Amino acid sequence: MTIQETYHLLQEALKNIYDTDEANNIADLVIEHVTGYKKLGRITHKQLVLTEQQIHAIDTFKSALLQNKPVQYVLQEAWFYEMKFYVNEHVLIPRPETEELIELIIKTNNPISNILDIGTGSGCIPITLKKKIPHTTIVTIDVSEDALVVAKKNAAELNVEIELNQLNFLDETNWNELGIFDIIVSNPPYIKQSEIINMQPNVVANEPHIALFVADDDALVFYRKIAAFGKTHLTINGKIFVEINEALGNETISLFEEFGYRAELKKDMQGKNRMIVADVINR
Repeated sequence: MTIQETYHLLQEALKNIYDTDEANNIADLVIEHVTGYKKLGRITHKQLVLTEQQIHAIDTFKSALLQNKPVQYVLQEAWFYEMKFYVNEHVLIPRPETEELIELIIKTNNPISNILDIGTGSGCIPITLKKKIPHTTIVTIDVSEDALVVAKKNAAELNVEIELNQLNFLDETNWNELGIFDIIVSNPPYIKQSEIINMQPNVVANEPHIALFVADDDALVFYRKIAAFGKTHLTINGKIFVEINEALGNETISLFEEFGYRAELKKDMQGKNRMIVADVINR
């Protein structure tokens, strides 16, 4: 069977659960993963006959995809900031909005010597920051040992040195294990349990709930802890950069202000309130 024939069969099968554009994009990713050919190469070599091993691999991936498993988990890879990251079900799939958070940090005018990343997951934030600001020392923490295994693998494969620690940040008794930082960055859990009904089923079914959800009665728990931590663990001109629940922008801003921060709400490329930059004005 040729590349083109295999591609069309996969594409048609995926249209049963995805719209045409998404089915095409997923099919492109699968074919590229198996053959090494991107879209142009696939078209150029459309009459190339695939091996039995390649056809078997594509069929296996197709079966998983038809069960609504995200393509990133099926292929165990996700692209972020033009780098390929290993991912599995123990970490969130890196998303474009997080690239915008990183851009805010890179563009800051303050000197940056060290950074703390809270809730590292795949390691996409600290690894990218280390690539973009090589002289910086980056410490990263996560409560999940399984997530840290993924982050460590990505750091090794992308050839960066970051300090990885298993630590429950919500437990304030652990804070004395951490130092003083110029930047604190986090994409913490912020989706309320009641919002599950509005989410895509394949996200709820596959991505780690520990990295997604918080209780409705304490939805800003991570931001409250980060704000408190920053009062004693940020340098004089230090800043906090966080992703937020777009529906709780004003509430999150108010929380930081109550802790003595000057906080600014930032919109993503889609015009949604998705990030906050904060610095301490009252210690």
